[in-house]
Order: sequence, then C-alpha cells, then structure tokens
Amino acid sequence: MTRRRQGGRSSPARRRLGSTSRLLAVHGVAVALVLGVVLAGVIRDFSAHYQRTLTTDLAEEAPEYGQAASARPAGQSLEAFSRSYLQTHLLPSDHVLVVGLARQPALGSSGSAALATSPVVAGWLAHPPRRTVERVITLRHASELALASPIAAGGKVVGVLVSAANLQGLRSQVGQVALVGGMEAAVALLIAMGSAFLLLRRVLRTVAAVTDAAMQAGRGDLERRLGEGGADDEVGRLARAFDVMLTRISDGIQAQRRLLADVSHQLRTPLTVASGHLEVLKRVGSSDPDEVSETVSLVLDELRQTAALVDRLLLLGHALEPDFIEVDRVDLRAFLGDLFDAARVLADRRWSLRPVPDVVALVDLAKLRGALLNLVDNAVRATGQGDVIELSARCGAGLFLAVHDSGSGIAPEAQAAVFERFRSGRADGQRGAGLGLAIVKAVAEAHGGQVHLESTPGQGTTVTISLPADCLEPPAITEPGGPE
Repeated sequence: MTRRRQGGRSSPARRRLGSTSRLLAVHGVAVALVLGVVLAGVIRDFSAHYQRTLTTDLAEEAPEYGQAASARPAGQSLEAFSRSYLQTHLLPSDHVLVVGLARQPALGSSGSAALATSPVVAGWLAHPPRRTVERVITLRHASELALASPIAAGGKVVGVLVSAANLQGLRSQVGQVALVGGMEAAVALLIAMGSAFLLLRRVLRTVAAVTDAAMQAGRGDLERRLGEGGADDEVGRLARAFDVMLTRISDGIQAQRRLLADVSHQLRTPLTVASGHLEVLKRVGSSDPDEVSETVSLVLDELRQTAALVDRLLLLGHALEPDFIEVDRVDLRAFLGDLFDAARVLADRRWSLRPVPDVVALVDLAKLRGALLNLVDNAVRATGQGDVIELSARCGAGLFLAVHDSGSGIAPEAQAAVFERFRSGRADGQRGAGLGLAIVKAVAEAHGGQVHLESTPGQGTTVTISLPADCLEPPAITEPGGPE
C-alpha cells in the first residue's frame, strides 16, 4: 500500500519544475536536435561540394598537360617537355604536380618532394593506372586529395600525372561554416525557446485559472469568472466556455433551489388542508356519514390536485433531458382537427378552427398536443359562456400554432411572469398551480422554438408557439387502378 501511494504522487523534481519548465525543456531538446541535424547536413553538403570542386580543379590538370604535350616542338622528348612544363606551368599555392614516365625519374613541381614519397603515389609511379584514380592520402600529418591520370603516347600508357591539393583549406572552411551555423542555430534556439515560453505562459496561466476556478466551484463558490474573452483562439474560447459553464451551473443550482422552495410551498397547502380536515374528522368522530363523505371528497380532491402538480413537475424535469423530444411526421390538418374535437367538449364556448395548411410537420405529437391543451385550458378558464376560443396554424419560416381567446386578458405588469413556474396571470382568484405556460415554454424550447404572448385587458389573449419545424408537402395518394 505504501508503494502504491508513493507511486501515485509526483516526484519533488516535477513539482519544482512545473508544467511550463518541463514543456519548455522538451521543446528545447526537440528544437536543438532538429537544428543539430540540419547543421550536420549543411556541413556535410558543404564538405562534399568543396571536395567536388577541388576534384574538378585537379582533374583539369591532365587535359591541359596532354594538350601542351601534343603541341610540343618536334624532336622534343616527353621528359624534356615535362621538365619545362612543370617549371613554367602556374599552379594554385596549395596544388602540386608530379610526372612519372617509364624508366625515368619522377619530375615534380615546387613543393612536390613530400608527395613523391607517399606509398600510394610511389605505387602509381611504378605502375601507372589505366584510368584516373582519386585518393585521400596523409602527408606529414596533413590530408591531401590526389588524382592519378595516365599519360598516353602512341596509344600506350607511358606514364602518370599526379595532381594533389592540401585539404587543410577544407577543414578551415568547414570550421567557419560550423561556427557560423552554430551561432545561427543558437539564436534560432533562443528565439524558439522565448516564443514557446510566452505561449506556454499564456496557455498554462489560463489552465491554472481554470483549475483554481474549478477547485473553488468544487468547494461551492460559483461566482468566480475568468473573464478572458479577448483572444479569439482556442485558449480564449476555453476561458469563455468555462465561464459559460460556470454560469449555467450557477443558474441551474439557483433554479433548483427556487424550484425546491416553490414545490415545498405548493405542496404544503394541499397537504395542510387534507391533514387539517382529517384531524377535525378524527376529533369529532365518524358518526355523521355526510360529514365523513364530505371530508373524504375534499381530501381526495386535494390529493388529485397534488398528483396533477407532481405530474407536471415531472414533465418539467424531463424537459431538461436531451431525449425529451421525439420528432415524428405529423399531418397538421388531422392533428389540429383531433385537438379541436377534444377541446370543444371542455366548456360551452364559441369554438373556431381557422383553415389549416395541408402540410406534414416534424414535431413531437404528444408533447405538442399537451402544450396546446394547456393553452386551451387557460383560455377556457379566462373566458365565459359565449366568448370565442380560436385555434389557428400557419407555415412560413417555421410552424406557428396559436390559441386566441376573447376573455379578460392579462394585465401588462403580469405578462412577463406568466411563463415562470407557479406564477399565474389570472386576477380572478381561481386556483391553479401556475405550471401550464411553463410547460408550454419548455416544450417549445425543446423543439428549438419560442412562445409569444399578446394580451390586452378586456379584449383577450393570443399565445403563439413558433417552431423551426420543417413543413413538408403530404405524400401523393394513388387511386386504386390509377397510373403508377
């Protein structure tokens, strides 16, 4: 157990370094490796190019010697020509030539004495190669590039021309390239580390702020906000999304607290009434059957009211779930026709159904039917015998369903609160839970829509549910025996 606990903790070194230092170190190592590989490639390519250029320069000596030998005066021996050529031919300071002819001592330009002593060059002088050969040889702890080219006369190889150049210049040039490249790589590394540090500091500062705010939220403090909405990048969006999440959590908790307080208040009344009547019945006894029946009826009525309240609260709770709405294809004419038939038996009113467009809507039939029946029930309660209740529907940029009544209307100061839970816009003192319009609003918003209320005291009320539902043309009906 001790080992497991120790293994789950971060090491002291990791805690001291912190995320910024660790990420910066990893970034620095990665950049340094990349720059090192690039610098090594540059040095390798430079060395290869330098050596190819040097080889080309040395290789040009053999054609120049051959052309001069072909143009020598008649009767001049090749040895005499070679001696004169080596004395008069101009060479770069680090280049030397050695001419070896068959059965003749080797001839060389100024500074070529050491080259002739090389075992490799001695082998070429003794046995001239048939084609140009290139080798890197070591003379007096110094490297030289040597090329051996055959000297031909009369179709035969009669000697060898050895041209050589000191590679010390190559090493010097490579050293300078490495120094300059290393300095540039160091500057690039510093710039990369500095930019990475600034970026990591900003990102991890936001992450640290999110962590602190989350820890405070875990302790119950939901008031802190990051407020970093300036940058429109991933970090800024993270901060804004976290603030929005905290706001929604805070609002949800506040709404939950208000709901619990409202529910406890609403349930207390029917339970108190039922309990009070049962206690009265218990004190006076059950000898009077009429009184017992009246008490039982009253208690049952209160329990029915309580059950209806609980059902509506459960529906509001389900409205917060992502699968609350189950969309299906609904024939709008048939749907409103059935709803109208069910509604006009509720009360003696002047019922009216305006022409309904012949379309198919994508909605949740059961939830939308319940919401419209809530509107109809409110219209019935707000009207009297002879008043008008009208249902209408239209399709345009969405689906619009409305219930209009010619009742008493709602006072302007109460209209803003009628969609809240346990709030009622009626001033007639009728009993109600105040959940009907809250359910209508929840159903509309679950469909992605809204609810609009227009009311004038004494002239009536119109409540419209606007949904972004697609209105489709109904499928064509093929008559029996008709064309397919």
